[in-house]
Amino acid sequence: MTGASRGLGAETAIALSSAGAELVLLSRNRAALDGVAQRIVASGGRAKALVCDITNASQFRTVVDSMERLDVLVNNAGINFPEPFMEVSEDHLDQQIALNVRATFLVSQAVVRKMLEAPNRHACGGAVIHVTSQMGHVGSPRRTVYCMTKHAIEGLTKAMAVELAPHNIRVNAVAPTFLETPMTAPFLANPEFRDWAISKIPLGRIGRLEEVTGAIVFLASSAASLITGTSLLIDGGWTAQ
Repeated sequence: MTGASRGLGAETAIALSSAGAELVLLSRNRAALDGVAQRIVASGGRAKALVCDITNASQFRTVVDSMERLDVLVNNAGINFPEPFMEVSEDHLDQQIALNVRATFLVSQAVVRKMLEAPNRHACGGAVIHVTSQMGHVGSPRRTVYCMTKHAIEGLTKAMAVELAPHNIRVNAVAPTFLETPMTAPFLANPEFRDWAISKIPLGRIGRLEEVTGAIVFLASSAASLITGTSLLIDGGWTAQ
């Protein structure tokens, strides 16, 4: 899985390990990544930590080629620069597209290629899970580029699902609302922003990491063997309005 060194990525890795998965963890942060792997191993799980910049497609393909097989991909890495539409710089635009869209596409392509090499995939086939956002279903001020990139991955999810279904590879997305993570901490520390976010969530609170990790484990498992091309909204009702 990508973006595995902290926040949702780290907790998802631990949840998948608890469900019996053997993990390959990718991130650019060696120290944090090793910490997650050590937590998994200490609890009896199996995990390998690999430092990799997934925006470097050739570097990622080399990592994938070194693996014996892959059954599940969790595309978690992402970035966001909240700012007004008229103030978005080309640099911020390019960074978000490079990681949130281009890298997600190329990572998926490389992993699916590896999945197709395995002649005897497990009973529920392969699974690709994109971590998108409720912002892939709605619009929001100060998030024009982020919304654009997440809408793109929601579309990719559906198109991949249709094309890969004959190969028994399922492709789904999870789309959370705001969670308490290192990435959202600076935004949620602002009382005005936090109050605005909560006002948009009918359940009246910010999400918890375990409410998303459980959904990812489900979509990776045989319990979801007839689910493909869907986006599981974990948003407290934000998009129901």
